[in-house]
Amino acid sequence: MSLWSASEAATATGGEARGDWRVNGVSIDTRSLQPGDLFVALKVDRDGHDFVAQALEDGAGAAMISHVPDGVAQDAPLLIVKDVQAGLEALGRAGRARTGAKVVAITGSVGKTSTKEMMAGMLGDQGRTHASVDSYNNQWGVPLTLARMPKDTEFAVIEIGMNHPGEIAPLARQARPHVALITTIAPAHLEAFNSVADIAVEKAAIMDGLEPGGIAVLNNDVEQAAILVAKAIDLKIRDIGFGEHGYDYVLKNVQVSDDTTVVQATVNDDQPLLFKLSTPGRHFAMNGLGALAACEALGADLALAAISLGRWTPYKGRGAREVIRLDPVEPDQVIDLIDDSYNANPTSLAAALEVLAAADVQKGRRIAFLGDMKELGRDEGDLHRALADLGAIEHIDKVHCIGPLMRVLYDALPDHRRGDWSETSAEMAQGMGNRLRSGDVVLAKGSLSMKLALIVDAIRKMGHGALLSDQRDT
Repeated sequence: MSLWSASEAATATGGEARGDWRVNGVSIDTRSLQPGDLFVALKVDRDGHDFVAQALEDGAGAAMISHVPDGVAQDAPLLIVKDVQAGLEALGRAGRARTGAKVVAITGSVGKTSTKEMMAGMLGDQGRTHASVDSYNNQWGVPLTLARMPKDTEFAVIEIGMNHPGEIAPLARQARPHVALITTIAPAHLEAFNSVADIAVEKAAIMDGLEPGGIAVLNNDVEQAAILVAKAIDLKIRDIGFGEHGYDYVLKNVQVSDDTTVVQATVNDDQPLLFKLSTPGRHFAMNGLGALAACEALGADLALAAISLGRWTPYKGRGAREVIRLDPVEPDQVIDLIDDSYNANPTSLAAALEVLAAADVQKGRRIAFLGDMKELGRDEGDLHRALADLGAIEHIDKVHCIGPLMRVLYDALPDHRRGDWSETSAEMAQGMGNRLRSGDVVLAKGSLSMKLALIVDAIRKMGHGALLSDQRDT
């Protein structure tokens, strides 16, 4: 069964279809395009019209364009629309409208993608589930996810993010969720907001897209919880609170070990809920509790969801654990790597440091490579300096700092914890073997633009890497 026919796509977008084509997917990037995809010529970093000819040559089933670019035959399979971004949004709305799926939309300053992956796994064990890819959560990522949704989808998990005020509500109205989940509120993107309270107001706007009878699942532990609850009351929608101060899903106890997290909670009328995560982290416990609440709100079986959650692990760049074998002959010559290099803000970095601080170290040390946290506004220096006062820092042996903002933290650290400082990750990646030794547990974390992935790659090159989950299975 095809995803879109020419006539369906033309009706959805109000465009002109040339040719009687059918497509099986939707793509905006020729590098990841699959044969049979509809190539959407968006203007993101570059004008997608420049790549239409290549996309068709590579097997695209059709292309959505606003004009026929040079090198493209007039009889090529095309969908011509007035504006490609608007066309993608229209296709997404049509994709959402034609399915009977139960939809959850997720936002939050921290934990959106991890929570989305948790829910995709839990719901995927109970029905045909469609979810956002990677962090496709912006003005093109949300409609692209909706446009890709198969007609027979039973559950859909849509991630919604923002960088500036006014972004979330329009995306939420496209997704039309039955359940909206807000993971947490934290100082992220403060360059565009006057305060964290303003961020909470923007995150609460996800509720504007809820379907009639929809439910909001809200983190009651954040300082701005009253803002979130007030929004639910104003819209006259039911809200489910989770966290230590939750009034529906109450976090009672979290036990974090080197490679697992065991969570005790109560649900509704003090019914016990016990679940286990195959990765360490109190923040993952909170995300898991919210995800379970959202699953049940969607109508999924809570007990089965809790079992499925136990099989979830973070993926590359978001807390994934790897064992780096330094010697193929000596099995105990290893480094334990925590790859959290995808992004960072004060809340997520503090959580990652807690994971590192709790890591079981026998013969080595706990080492952190930390890159600048971006988009924090006028208080960025103070927010970086404050990391030195975290309790987790006391359990970390060396902190290596990358970037001009992390220089503030570097200067605030005590001498015995201060590692190296460099302007860039590329500089820090040089001579990595001199900074690490067998038995070390290493964390790499920073904003995406700081390219901490270069640090991760340099550590991997020290040996033969293997996912920690794979190690446990052998």
